[in-house]
Amino acid sequence: MAQDHPVYGRIDGPVVMIGFGSIGKGTWPLIERHFEYDADQFVVIEPDARQANFLRQHKIRHLQIALTPENHREVLGELFRGGKGFCVNLSVDTSSLDLMRVCRELGVLYIDTVVEPWAGFYFDTRDNAARTNYALRESVRAEKLAQPGGPTAVSCCGANPGMVSWFVKEALMTLARDTGREQAPPTDRAGWARLMQSLGVKGVHIAERDTQARRKPRPRGVFVNTWSVEGFISEGFQPAELGWGTHETWFPDNGHRHDTGCKAGIWLDRPGAITRVHTWCPTPGPQFGFLVTHNEAISIADYYTVGEADAPAFRPTCHYAYHPSDDAVLSLHEMFGSGRQQTSHHILDADEIVEGIDELGVLLYGHEKNALWYGSRLSNEEAKELAPFQNATGLQVTSAVLAGMVWALENPEAGIVETDEMDHARCLHVQRPYLGPVEAHYTDWTPLQDRWEHFPEDIDESDPWQFRNVLAT
Repeated sequence: MAQDHPVYGRIDGPVVMIGFGSIGKGTWPLIERHFEYDADQFVVIEPDARQANFLRQHKIRHLQIALTPENHREVLGELFRGGKGFCVNLSVDTSSLDLMRVCRELGVLYIDTVVEPWAGFYFDTRDNAARTNYALRESVRAEKLAQPGGPTAVSCCGANPGMVSWFVKEALMTLARDTGREQAPPTDRAGWARLMQSLGVKGVHIAERDTQARRKPRPRGVFVNTWSVEGFISEGFQPAELGWGTHETWFPDNGHRHDTGCKAGIWLDRPGAITRVHTWCPTPGPQFGFLVTHNEAISIADYYTVGEADAPAFRPTCHYAYHPSDDAVLSLHEMFGSGRQQTSHHILDADEIVEGIDELGVLLYGHEKNALWYGSRLSNEEAKELAPFQNATGLQVTSAVLAGMVWALENPEAGIVETDEMDHARCLHVQRPYLGPVEAHYTDWTPLQDRWEHFPEDIDESDPWQFRNVLAT
């Protein structure tokens, strides 16, 4: 590895990575670059035999087993017998909460990119309310309340959820400066929430456009994506979810509220991967996105709430608005149209992508400057130069994992934390070298523009930023 990469600290004890798909494979070289650790104590738990050759070639210890409700405690207990180390959970079909709980009992630092359940949850659970990310997040919040403090466990620290929460704070500081309200960054949650409220922000889109493409046409019967196919299908089949803001005057017919918890979100009785919304990104301008459920939609709305959960004085609407790569869009259409999942999956490798970027940011809207997009516009070509084994989408995730690991190592007794609660400036300082251009763009676009006048819609022209106008009919 090159010698000019900063080393952020030493990890004493084992480093155990659970899962070695595209994100695990891309995270490993960043750990090698930026931490001191004992290489012979680096262990990968990965049941998929397809990764065995790579791990063997790079002399990485490989446990080819699947963690289950029955064996996870024993396996992790054996690996972390010394009560030190770091667990990096980048897997699917493993309970983030159960793994987090065991690691904290053992005195081990922990990080993941999503609140993941055990295998079967996404498709075998019949109650849609129980399948929401709201419910999964509430289970982690309950653990945090029951077991405060202690070894740090960073929950949901990838690109989104994760990095985008840090972008929200940077965007707020940019908006404050550009509207003549420049100030020092707030020091607590209440201060950040008051800042968003005072700036007149009504809501946030996690607005993403992935234009990465290869020359080879997508074969029928193959789900092609730029990141985990299993992860995308799982979240795409969950109900669409969003943080529900105080400025909303309309409620969707298929919408449902939650009676318990933070009450910051609602869910729609419809899969997120076929629920479209109007949004905006710098390269395409206006576009459709899919309202795929994500943890940050709830955590951001919750974090920036002013007042009590039942009757807040202010809360922003927040949701993901995702336009994946064209191959992934075609894959979704094929899957939902046929009523069955493709049995063949393919993740676009950095070397087969011939063009495109992953433009991932936050669109803060409804304020006096209308809308501000703030985010990363990382190309695949630049990603290849910055780090091995990943495309642009992967690097936005893996660099956030790196930043979260640095923060956890520097704050080892912070308990369970979400990325909204972390020092965003420190985390972005670590991550920014891997993000390509990080830019702020103002736009005068609103969801009322670019409508087809031939087909009148049931919209609210008195307030362009009502979710009623954002939701595509």
